[in-house]
Amino acid sequence: MDQFMVSVQMFFQNLGQRLYDSFIYKDRYMYLVQGLGNTLLITLGAVLIGVILGTLVSLVRIVHSQNPKKLRFLNAISGLYLTVFRGTPMVVQLIIMYYIVFGAYRGNPLLVAVIAFGINSGAYVAEVVRSGIQSVDKGQTEAGRSLGLNNRTTMIKIVFPQAFKNVAPAIFNEFIALLKETSVAGYIGIQDLTKGGDIIRSITYDAYPAMLLVAVVYLIMVIGLTAVLSRLERRMRKGDKR
Repeated sequence: MDQFMVSVQMFFQNLGQRLYDSFIYKDRYMYLVQGLGNTLLITLGAVLIGVILGTLVSLVRIVHSQNPKKLRFLNAISGLYLTVFRGTPMVVQLIIMYYIVFGAYRGNPLLVAVIAFGINSGAYVAEVVRSGIQSVDKGQTEAGRSLGLNNRTTMIKIVFPQAFKNVAPAIFNEFIALLKETSVAGYIGIQDLTKGGDIIRSITYDAYPAMLLVAVVYLIMVIGLTAVLSRLERRMRKGDKR
């Protein structure tokens, strides 16, 4: 307890001057602004890749499960992909992607980060989407076929909308987790939000103002996204009652 009180006293000691040195002097707040921009850019790009890749992988596995003679090779590749990217740490994947896969070309670490985070996210989205599609009653597919719709049209117009309602909260939570996971992007030299705070800390030798502000910014973003998710869930529940 005494050590905690000492830490609190250290934080508030000359607080105004410490805030000035950390953020105002020489426009050091720009490290955080630029880092936040990179964090959001990586997250949005990775989300796009994750949704597309995850949906494709889930469809491959579903088609193969319905007819084991179809897409054997692609299903094997998909299974290996899911095992590897769900079974290894994100930071290790990021380092391997930057220093090994793109070792000969490191011109744009942001692009490498978007690809690495997107591929990782796709592995989790794939299983979420697959479970959502399989949760839709088979009678819905049979009803579509009885109306003369082919498999593709039935999946797009009947199955996917219902599956989306089932898995939307899980996918959105994956995006929130992805936003926080981007904090390891600094391992390949990207100035993300966390790295921006660490740069300020290394200049001022004062970790409190910069890193606490980084934590607050992450917290605000997560709270905002969680509020959007809660509102989306309420709207979907209202739609189900109609």
